[in-house]
Amino acid sequence: MADAYLTLGVSSTKEEIHKAVKKLDRGVFANAFCKLIDDPYGDPDWCAAMHADGAGTKASLAYLKFRETGDYTPFFDIAQDSIVMNLDDLLCVGAVDGFVMSNTIDRNAHRIDGKAVSAVIDGYQSFIESMKQFGINILMCGGETADVGDLASTLIVNSTFFVRLPKKDVIDCANIKSGQVIVGFSSSGKAIYEKKYNAGMGSNGLTAARHLLLSKYYAEKYPESYSDTIDYDKVYRGKFMLDDILPGSEMFIEGGVSIGDAMLSPTRTYAPVIRELLSSCREGIGGIIHCTGGGQVKCRNFGSGVRYIKDNLIEIPPLFSTIFENSDITPKEMYQTFNMGQRLEVFCDPEIASNVIAVADKYNIEAKITGRIEASVSGRNEVVINDKLTDSVFEY
Repeated sequence: MADAYLTLGVSSTKEEIHKAVKKLDRGVFANAFCKLIDDPYGDPDWCAAMHADGAGTKASLAYLKFRETGDYTPFFDIAQDSIVMNLDDLLCVGAVDGFVMSNTIDRNAHRIDGKAVSAVIDGYQSFIESMKQFGINILMCGGETADVGDLASTLIVNSTFFVRLPKKDVIDCANIKSGQVIVGFSSSGKAIYEKKYNAGMGSNGLTAARHLLLSKYYAEKYPESYSDTIDYDKVYRGKFMLDDILPGSEMFIEGGVSIGDAMLSPTRTYAPVIRELLSSCREGIGGIIHCTGGGQVKCRNFGSGVRYIKDNLIEIPPLFSTIFENSDITPKEMYQTFNMGQRLEVFCDPEIASNVIAVADKYNIEAKITGRIEASVSGRNEVVINDKLTDSVFEY
């Protein structure tokens, strides 16, 4: 169990959740990244998925930024986080078009006004429009906005997606096997479809990032932004203010980017890349993993009897280095909590790796061979990571 994260009321490994759902039917492709069900329309050659996710505690960070500045932009941006956490999970089963989406916005109306809700809805529409030019079609069909102040101290932004796809097009992680290579895709930088530098956080690990980096000032001024079940000594125990410049970010953007804006970078989608990739070399791809909850160890949940060797990971972006250098979190736990700069992985035949990398490069996204798959001697799935923070090797 990742200890530092657990003290904040969050489990990066979700062991209890996995046990709770262990006996549930795993769908028509038992080892797919998302559960796939029989086609509701009865076509035996098709299957479908319904998937729910959201922006998580990034919404609490958006609230802090809003309260400090009066700027509604963070609410606009977290709509993208809510979408991408669904969209990019579904990319991993081979779905790239024909998505139907519903959203759920839960708020405390005493703190989150109508303008904030409008900003979220506008953010949904804006992102959906931006994806159309790349052939990614998402139909937004409404949703629910609930005033639940007894449950939500600030704001919760979630979405639910539905999609159908032919069974022949499914990417099934059961096909991850020894001899394949891992092509990792960077979560930071600036893709051609992004408006500004992305620090790479995504929508996982925000609880840890907020409390490890930000000053106790925010606990004292905004107690509604954290859970009262957390030991007060663990709350906002960092040294940074939201507008402090992220150390090392000056190398990537003139003048650098603030700590707050770095953490709030909208979660990057890889949808345009994966859509093009699957149209050109689907046959050589064994699996696709979205490195969300569980970070670089997420892949351990997929495949059978495989050992994931990650010995050439994407260079760690400044945001993650800053978290490590300014907190008590261990480097081994960092890889279980954060994507560490590599949020999508394609497991493929070595012969097509260069083609995969070339497609990513077209969209100005760094990709490279970051590891390989071997058979596991123990018979259990294992992950080995060469850590660039401390020049160590970690086994999970």
